[in-house]
Amino acid sequence: MELPLINSELKNLITIEQAWYYNVIPFKQHQGTLQLLTTEEKINAELETELEIILGKKVSLQKENSAIVEKLLQSLYPKGQQPTLQEPTSNFRINVNDNNFLETLVKEAKSLHSSDIHIETYGEKCRIRFRVDGVLIDRHKLNKAEYPTLINKIKIAASCDIAEKRMPQDGRIRFKINNSNLDIRASILPTLYGEKIVLRLLGSDASHINIEKLGFSKEELERYELAVKKPNGIILISGPTGSGKTTTLYATLKVINKPTNNILTIEDPIEYTLDGVNQVQLKEDIGLTYTEALRTFLRQDPDVIMLGEIRDAQTAQMAIRAALTGHLVLSTIHTNSAWGTISRLVDMGIPPYLLSSTMNLSVAQRLIRVLCADCKKEHDLNAEELPHNYRNLQVKKHFTAVGCQSCYYTGYKGRKAIYEVINITKELAEQIKNNATSIDEYLKTNKISKLSENALALFIEGQTSLEEIYPFLINEN
Repeated sequence: MELPLINSELKNLITIEQAWYYNVIPFKQHQGTLQLLTTEEKINAELETELEIILGKKVSLQKENSAIVEKLLQSLYPKGQQPTLQEPTSNFRINVNDNNFLETLVKEAKSLHSSDIHIETYGEKCRIRFRVDGVLIDRHKLNKAEYPTLINKIKIAASCDIAEKRMPQDGRIRFKINNSNLDIRASILPTLYGEKIVLRLLGSDASHINIEKLGFSKEELERYELAVKKPNGIILISGPTGSGKTTTLYATLKVINKPTNNILTIEDPIEYTLDGVNQVQLKEDIGLTYTEALRTFLRQDPDVIMLGEIRDAQTAQMAIRAALTGHLVLSTIHTNSAWGTISRLVDMGIPPYLLSSTMNLSVAQRLIRVLCADCKKEHDLNAEELPHNYRNLQVKKHFTAVGCQSCYYTGYKGRKAIYEVINITKELAEQIKNNATSIDEYLKTNKISKLSENALALFIEGQTSLEEIYPFLINEN
């Protein structure tokens, strides 16, 4: 059986999903018409019309032996293969000349629960990638000639200067999709081959955020809510960018958002809106910094203050001052562990005796990708795959990521938060005063789970893979 030759340029005109769903192979393109090979039973006018709408071009179906079509599908579009730039996985057709192209792009990103859209160029290649579950996946390939038009249209929508191509710019775009408002932050960066744009999709309504569904265990939630109920002090959540810290803060604000409380926030950016909460957008270019906002907040008779992030010593000192004067302060900070937050604040110049009297709670948070239930595969666990400290682990089986259409060939679907929640008790307050660098014995005695232990629990339960939790395990070595 001799298979017809299909060049890679034609192959890339349709996606893996489209090829298998419609049972078609792109064979030839002539005078604007794309000829597709398919089986005799598939040929009909309705299918041609549907494919023309999806592919955005004239289509002609050509009959071919079913065995040849099957062989070509297996050869050109192998199932379970992770999509690449040459094999986009989108049924959305992005037409730069369409006035609604940006809305189409954002709708697609929303349908995939994407957090960011990356639009970039490398020499003659231009592509669009979406960040889904913390990982970038390729979605569209663009023509080099279309790229400047695309960039300019986004700049106009974001109220940026289309003539400025040498300096970075920031802008905002607002959409209304399916009766919900969507706020988009646009960041434009000049690169070697042209301007790169990253669109951050920000939700506008926090009504769906529920603290009980974030990932806290029962014991962790009890410790967390106990600290939140205190009338003053500081609650800090640590973790890298994109670990869900802000979502946890909003869920906390929902718990304490009562008519009897005056709540003020300073954020960059404002990711969600909350009725009854006075939210302020950081504007450092005009002098509205975290420190300046805090100074004004203290004259606004607040009960609760939320700072988007403690970035420097001055902000940390103002947060401590706010807590000392009878306010509950919530904020985030970049550290590797809950106890590491204490060391970071001491390094910023905060006296340990002040920390011991103002800290209510320190939380470390991470997001771990959950294996796709439709394609994850069970294997025997080889102890040699584990870090040295865990090679006595009594686990015989584990699951690995495979990849399928349901998870966009990543092997993962969704993420789950894990926490390390430490209440600052009298005993720990003494440890802070004494500049203790490790409290492992205290955590063990009080049955407080560390990030690595919670990550390992997800692995043992079969919810995630060894690759996802490995960084947490080696941090313990």
